Amino acid sequence: MSMLAELVEVVIGVDTHSQTHTAAVLDARTGGVLARATVTADPDGYAELVALAEQHSGLRAWAMAGAGGYGAGLARHLAAGSEMVVELDRPKRPARRAGAKSDPIDAERAARDALARTRLAQPKTGAERAALQMRLTARRAAVEATSTSQRQLLAMVITAPEQVRARFRGQNTRAMITTAARLRPGASTDDIEVITALTVLHDLADRIRFLEAEALGHEKAIRTIVRSWRSDLLELTGVGPIVAATVLTAWSHPGRCRNDAAFAMLAGTAPIPASSGKTVRYRLNRSGDRQLNRALHTVTLSRLHQGLCPSSDQRAQAVTQSGLLLLDPGERRAFAGEGGDGRWPLRGVYAEGVAEVGEGDALEQCDPRRVLVGGLLRVVAGDTPEGVLRVGEGEQGLGAGAEGVGVC
Repeated sequence: MSMLAELVEVVIGVDTHSQTHTAAVLDARTGGVLARATVTADPDGYAELVALAEQHSGLRAWAMAGAGGYGAGLARHLAAGSEMVVELDRPKRPARRAGAKSDPIDAERAARDALARTRLAQPKTGAERAALQMRLTARRAAVEATSTSQRQLLAMVITAPEQVRARFRGQNTRAMITTAARLRPGASTDDIEVITALTVLHDLADRIRFLEAEALGHEKAIRTIVRSWRSDLLELTGVGPIVAATVLTAWSHPGRCRNDAAFAMLAGTAPIPASSGKTVRYRLNRSGDRQLNRALHTVTLSRLHQGLCPSSDQRAQAVTQSGLLLLDPGERRAFAGEGGDGRWPLRGVYAEGVAEVGEGDALEQCDPRRVLVGGLLRVVAGDTPEGVLRVGEGEQGLGAGAEGVGVC
């Protein structure tokens, strides 16, 4: 794969912040800094950066970290102008010169980092993806706040005066919420402690119901978007609107996903080489997009409960045939589903993942990194040549010294 330096003549590194963006223009051939500028993070500032880039002839590319955060506006502006944008992860601290850090230094470092890469990440794009991302974020916050409020309600009931606690004794959480919502503090003639307890419990119940309604509203909106965009995902066993939305936001668009192995690394389901000397082994991947990992885990749990995943013996055979015997014994048992507390089903469905990739891929011929995600990725990408993901090193979840692992 060609390096960025072989494809363009000018690279503009951008260090993004909430109020300003700092850019450094580098010559791709010599690595020399041609220009620097700091602009405001608004359309006028974006136009200034484009004008600065146009002062230097030749093909150009933009390299920035945080294209989905502080740099989202600039990324959209550049995409509208058909500019080439490369998304970077946060620079590694050891690469900083004696701990030096400033906006111009970070912008220059971003450009040099992009020049040295052979695998370039594309920023996430698309109106549907952005809408799903916002809905998922808002729903997740509502669900977490609901759980927090429920715990507060339970704790408040336990510490409430006996005449208040007696109303809730023997009830489960849902019944407690209903009881608390029916409380009428204004009708009580007890002391201030009892009245306050009744008031707070009533308010907590109202908050819980409001948050539950908000989360349900987001889920309905997510289902509507997924049905209008990729309704075929909802037909897969174990895939609901939340799982489908999570996968779609990670995949983003055709052209971002290179192959099954890259998607597996993005999801944090690809084993990581951990060899040293004569010892050749792998370890479990605890990096990557954890929300995507959780979504795949949910799919696997659903299929396990429906009896659609391989048995422990079948998974153990898959481990033997796929070369996962190089894993540590404990991790190998986790992959095979032997013993443990059932928290590792995703690692133990390698055989099913291979089966979804296609009958033509014999188990013993597949790379052990091709785990469950193969079939799901092909459905999302439409099994077309355009469905090839460009996953950057940060999204791959790679550790130091593990560049290129799982991105074949």
